[in-house]
Formats: sequence, structure tokens, C-alpha cells
Amino acid sequence: MNKYGYLKVAASVPELKVANVTFNTEEIIKEINALAKEKVKIVTFPELSITGYTCADLFYQQILLDEALKGLEKIVNETKNLDIISIVGLPMYVDNNLLNVAAVVSEGKVLGIIPKTYIPNYGEFYEKRWFSSSLTLKTKEINLFSDKVLIGTDLIFVDKNNREVAFGIEICEDLWRVKNPSNDAVLNGATIIFNLSASNEVIGKYEYRKNLIRMTSAKLECAYVYASSGINESTTDLAFPGFATIYELGTSLGETPRFEFTTQHLITDIDILKIKNERIKTSNFMDDADYKEYRQVEIEIKNCSEALTRTYKQYPFVPSNEALRNDRCSEIINIQASSLAKRLKHLNNPKCVIGISGGLDSTLAFLVIIAAFKKLGIDNKNLIGVTMPGFGTTGRTYNNSIKLMNSFGATVKEINIADACLQHFKDIALDENDRSITYENTQARERTQILMDIANKENGIVIGTGDLSELALGWCTYNGDHMSMYAVNTSIPKTLVSYLVKYFALNEENKECQKTIEDILATPISPELLPPDKNGKIEQKTENIVGPYILHDFYLYHFLRNNFTPEKIKYIAISTFKDMYSEEEIKKWLNFFIKKFFAQQFKRSCLPDGPKVGTISLSPRGDLRMPSDADNSIWLK
Repeated sequence: MNKYGYLKVAASVPELKVANVTFNTEEIIKEINALAKEKVKIVTFPELSITGYTCADLFYQQILLDEALKGLEKIVNETKNLDIISIVGLPMYVDNNLLNVAAVVSEGKVLGIIPKTYIPNYGEFYEKRWFSSSLTLKTKEINLFSDKVLIGTDLIFVDKNNREVAFGIEICEDLWRVKNPSNDAVLNGATIIFNLSASNEVIGKYEYRKNLIRMTSAKLECAYVYASSGINESTTDLAFPGFATIYELGTSLGETPRFEFTTQHLITDIDILKIKNERIKTSNFMDDADYKEYRQVEIEIKNCSEALTRTYKQYPFVPSNEALRNDRCSEIINIQASSLAKRLKHLNNPKCVIGISGGLDSTLAFLVIIAAFKKLGIDNKNLIGVTMPGFGTTGRTYNNSIKLMNSFGATVKEINIADACLQHFKDIALDENDRSITYENTQARERTQILMDIANKENGIVIGTGDLSELALGWCTYNGDHMSMYAVNTSIPKTLVSYLVKYFALNEENKECQKTIEDILATPISPELLPPDKNGKIEQKTENIVGPYILHDFYLYHFLRNNFTPEKIKYIAISTFKDMYSEEEIKKWLNFFIKKFFAQQFKRSCLPDGPKVGTISLSPRGDLRMPSDADNSIWLK
């Protein structure tokens, strides 16, 4: 793997002629050459790729078996000068049985032979007619092309320079059974499983197959590289689609189109260090001591490319598919609203008090309260929305806050904080023309005091509005907007907030209300703690101060979810945002993120309760136990 932990692999479905070993061998060699030029380090081909899977009773013919061995030998010899490991399928006679095997080839040698364990003999499959299971195998080593070669299902291939690069192999049906060979392989250290397959297509099988691969890679915390036979196989009774896909920890890294007659392949970078980090976090990964021990076969991965093939989403918290995004929004809002409803039930349904600014975060929290009230059958008049104009409040946000509350029939309170803040400035001897952080925080704390006291007076609880991104950067006033009695947005990143609010707008029947929410969505993000410009428009824009939230959410996701180093985050950010931000901007805001993330932990150490909705939460009670005085120097370095 390269210094960032990536290993370039491929799954290939070559053009094929059934039982034409010469043609098939040439196609495989052609593919290996092409993939080696692309800096691929390991490639797998489909099951029985040298002969074709659908040879049927021709597997009884000695000439076909002999030709298959000759084909393998030719692949070995003609790829010996290439810096790539190839995994090919063929029939092989061992221990008085015909086995369906995978051969691992590298630098002029066969490194190991892995036979198929589960031989399907149901439905459309009659494989036991020709092949025996690996369970019948007694031999541990065979002579092949003047070399001794290990054979068995207990082989794991391990890079001598980096033990985290290790792979196991299973063949088609092995994936579909209760006890997969890959279970033992990962417990022996395999981070990648290669599957040589021949899976025919019938209605519904495509999605089922993908889900099977996805869940296997998720459950085993590994990468799963899958290549299945193509449409050039015999269509006497079945159609084989030719499907290659690669999953990593339950996430798809791509797939090839199906039903193509020409050679198809998928190339991507597997993140070995990400897999390692995931297993470290899953502290019970090795608790299952009842597994078969594997023999290790030493391999050497050399000259890994630093160029990144795989792509990363600019919005890692937001699904790119619209239908999936809508489903995700619905699920998140349900989690938020149900969690709040449970708290309200426990407290005998108190009133909810919330500060409404006309911004996105308070709008989302307000709408979540409405959804919780609906679940509990509580009248919206028990929602007390408080708008608290200050020195930076603009007409646009003020008007939107009033419209929003009125449109849902909430109880509206308006309290101007200017006089109280001016009095406080006098009390602490701060010049009212001072524009320091004290000037800003005075307003935030005054607003929180008002909300808390109204909650006391009305027998209510204050609902917090701050989001995950603000908590990561500490962009909240300690004991100001930082504090509440229940915080519904606490694990919602800034880049997701707008989609959730938009989801509410799309599902809102009241057109006037919908219009108000749409205008809130179009309003620049601002705390509105500094006076507006001469035209009454927002002067203080958050992203001009703390940087783009699209970058910070990207940094946050990969820093906490994947435990990437800052250097690696910079590396993938440069590739991901090359058309949006310069390398200098990416580095500048990454430095800013690291400094703020460490410095502001004390605010996260005393967060109010709030529901976790995604894979990342900063709650000190569950997801992030971090010292408030940790030194950041090695991360900055």
C-alpha cells in the first residue's frame, strides 16, 4: 500500500469463449498487462475463467483439463515480469477429485491454490456432477510446473513489508453459505477477500447479490472484491450478466455494467488503514476464538501509486441520491422528534421554549418540536418561540422568525435585548462601541438567560438549536447558545441541516409557510451579533470567519469517522475539492479545524442531552471521550 494506506485493486470480467482455453488465456493475459500499466497490484477474474464456467460434461474431458493447466502455465510465464498479482479460476485434478480452484499468480510463480468449498447442487446448479468440495482434500501441497505449491482453503496471502495487506479467497457459493471461508480468513488477518464467481441472473438476484456482498464486507470489516462470469458464457439454460463490484466496510466503491460482450473491469483504491482503524474501534472483533488457523503465504507489494483512483463525496453526511436523501431526512427527523417526545413524556409534557433567529439551525429545531408535538398530540400553543432582536438582527431574519412561528400557531414572544446588553456593558465597563468577542457573547448569554427564565416561568424546557459542525469548531458561546435542557440538533452537521429544512418545506402543505422556509434557506449563515451593513443586510457571515462548512464537515467526517491523519485528509481533500479550493486554502482551513477542534473540547465535555442520529456524535457520554487539555502538536505537524 502507499503511504496513505491505499492499495489499487481490480475485478475483471474478460471476454470469453466457452471451452476455448487459448482464447480465454490470451484475454486474461491482455487484461493483466493493461491493469499492470494502470498500477493495479491485485486483480481477480471470475470462477473457472480459463475454461469458462458453463463447460458442463466437457469437464470430464482430459483434453480440457490438460489445456486448462497449460493456460495457467502460459499466464504464469507471460506475466512474470509484471508487478501485479493475478487470481484466475480453473478446474484441477487433485486427490482423486476434480476441484474448482483459484490460482494466485505472481512474478512467474503460482503462490497458492484455493479450492471451492460449497458446491451448489440445487435449482439451476448441478456442480456436484463434476466437482468435489475442498472438504475432501487431504493434500496440503502439490507439484506444479516444477514447483511445490501450497493448496487448501486455509491460505492467507500476506505482504512481507506490511502485514495489514493480507487477502483471502473464496469462490462463488462460498459467499452464500452460513459459514463462509472468509470468516476464518479475516480472523487470520485478511483485510481483503477476493471472490471468483459465476452467478447467473434472474429477476431480483442483482440487488440480493449486492446486498450480500455489502453486508459481508460490513460484518467482516473488510474489502470485498467480486468478479462474476459474463454473458459470453453459454446461454443454453442460463444468462450470466458479467458483474464486478468492490465494497469496503459496507460501502460500494463501484461496479461494472452488466450484459456486456466486451471485457469489463473495475479499478479502485482500497483503504487498508481505514479497515485497520475500524477493527481497532470494534474492540470485540477478535473475541470469537473458535476459528481455523491459516497458513501464511508471503507476497510482496511494491511501487504503489500515490495517484488516487477512488473519489470521495464532497458532502459525506448527505446522500447524493435524491430518493435515498429523502428517506434519510425522514429517518433523521423521526429520530430527533421521537427522542424529544420521549423526553417530554418523561417530564409530563412541559412546554417547549426556543429562541427563533430566522436562521437554519433554530428553524430545524423549531420544526422538530412541531413534529414531536404531533406525535404526542400536544397543541402548538405550548411551543413558546422567542425572537430576541439585538444589535445585528436584520429585517429579513426578524420577519422570517415571526412568520415561521405564526404559521404553525406557536406562542410568539418578542424581547429586544439591546437595553439589557447596554446595561451589562456598563456593569462590566465595556465601551458600547467595542466590537470584541465580549460584545458578541454578551448578546448570546443574554438570550440564553431569557430563554431559561421563561422556561422556569412557564413550566417549560429550553430546546437547544446548535449543530454538530458548530460543536466541532466550538462556534458557540460557552453557557450561552452552547447550553439548553435538550439539544435536538446536536449531531446534525451544518451541511445536512439545509437538506432537513428543505425536506420539511417540500412536505409542507401551507404555501405561505413553505415560502418562509425557502427564504430562510436562502439567508446567509450568520450569528447576527455584529451590526448589519448600511443597507440593513447581514454583515457578519460565519463562513468568512471560520471557513467553508463544506470543508469543515469533510474534515470532521474523515477525522472522526475514519480516523484519518491530517496529512491524509489534506491529500483526499485536494483531490475532492480541486475545482473549488486551492491547496493553500485547504491546508489553511484544515489547520484552523485542528486547532479549534482541540481547543474547544471543554465545551463538548459538558453538552446537554441530545439524540445521536448518524455515525458521528461529539457527546462525552458516548462517542467522544477526549481530554479538554490534549496537545494538538503532532496533528498540526
